[in-house]
Amino acid sequence: MAKIQVILLEDVAGQGRKGQIVTVSDGYAHNFLIKNKKGVLATEEELKKIENRKKKEEKKYEEDKQKSLELKKLLESKTLTITAKCGENGKLFGAITNKEIATLIKDEFGLDIDKKKIEANIKGLGAEEAVIKLFTDIKAILKINVLAK
Repeated sequence: MAKIQVILLEDVAGQGRKGQIVTVSDGYAHNFLIKNKKGVLATEEELKKIENRKKKEEKKYEEDKQKSLELKKLLESKTLTITAKCGENGKLFGAITNKEIATLIKDEFGLDIDKKKIEANIKGLGAEEAVIKLFTDIKAILKINVLAK
């Protein structure tokens, strides 16, 4: 039984993950993987395509990481101020929401930050912090000053 190498175009149960080169039987490769567009023969041309794609992805990853680091510096350079209704004891009615923080960032910096990337639990007056996830391992800590209306 002849064995050939195939580059997987998507995750295949029991074989491997997308982009992996696996050695399978000739029949399985032609009758299932290639026929169903789950893999291609591992030719020199295909291997070069994958290598080029990896290089592009790595370059994009590095560019995105650099942009995130610059964004982190920008966000951490200022303390933002927000006003909220509160009771006599300094407790807020409700809390400052992620949506309000995203709007505050848009007004102050002109940046669109998804509210799902913001982690904040602001329920009182004074200096507070919100964590903003910018990249896989890069988080900015945004300083927010909460004032009474």
